[in-house]
Amino acid sequence: MALKLSFACWDYDRVKAIEDGRVRPEGIELYFLNYRVEETFFRQLRFHEFDVSELSLSSYTLTLNKEDPPFIAIPVFPSRYFRHQSIYINTKAGIKTPQDLKGKRIGLPEYQMTAPVWQRGIMEEEFGVPMTSVTFFSGAVEPSAIERTSKIPHSLPEGVTVTAITPDQNLSQMLADGEIDALFTAYKPSSFDTSDHVTHLFPNFREIEAEYYKRTKIFPIMHVIALKRNVYEANPWIARSLQKAFAKSLDVAYEALAERSALRYMLPWLEEHVEQTKTLMGDVRWWEDGFEENRHVLEKFLEYHHKQGLSKRRFKAEELFAPNTLEAFVL
Repeated sequence: MALKLSFACWDYDRVKAIEDGRVRPEGIELYFLNYRVEETFFRQLRFHEFDVSELSLSSYTLTLNKEDPPFIAIPVFPSRYFRHQSIYINTKAGIKTPQDLKGKRIGLPEYQMTAPVWQRGIMEEEFGVPMTSVTFFSGAVEPSAIERTSKIPHSLPEGVTVTAITPDQNLSQMLADGEIDALFTAYKPSSFDTSDHVTHLFPNFREIEAEYYKRTKIFPIMHVIALKRNVYEANPWIARSLQKAFAKSLDVAYEALAERSALRYMLPWLEEHVEQTKTLMGDVRWWEDGFEENRHVLEKFLEYHHKQGLSKRRFKAEELFAPNTLEAFVL
């Protein structure tokens, strides 16, 4: 009899075949719950509602600080994103280059959020903007958003200042009004479309991100798939079964992108975009799960996470995952 497990995740193209049942993990009956990431993260981190779920890489890593970590991950990464393009500035703040961020007021939804971890790390390492050289303000990006508070307690390194905005404030409007000078986020603030004073830090972000990838081979990981640790410990085999199912589902997503008889997606020049991506990131697979393939990305993230005061120690990449999922396999 198959083991019944709940699985909360957004319905990305790379998991769609699992959601609709075209791919089924061996020995497991998955009950797919299609939630936006904010709901999944909140409910799982606060209440441990789901047997398997998508989780923020940073939040998941924070849980490893606990004596008895509640989750254990598998090397499957449903969300990846270059984040240079998600840094916004007020054009009146005198910011012409990344180095001009020094001394500025920077908003972010949560200090521990994965996107700002990458953004702070890149700004410091690549452009010489230390975290201690700016002042951070945290809270809701939009007026309609719920008040942002960290889902997991964490510390701050010496010299780093984070001030919570008030419930009647929002970072998008604060950026437009010049109350903050820049915004590190995962979301495009609405003021980008409504204010003449909000723009990208990197207007040519595609070229900047392409150069970053060519030089580092890092395609930043945002989210990971995590299992409740007690469920995993009672059934260690499920980690490998799920890993194989996600690999098959990823194959299905690649097949859909390659289809040319009719457009599967509402993008008229999809083929050109795919070819450009392959030229930059690899002729076959530019989005790849697995441990060894992503060790360098994970190690860089863990370096940033620890330096930013979020990890109690510098975790090794291997410590993030179920031991039986570290080795490659052939489908």
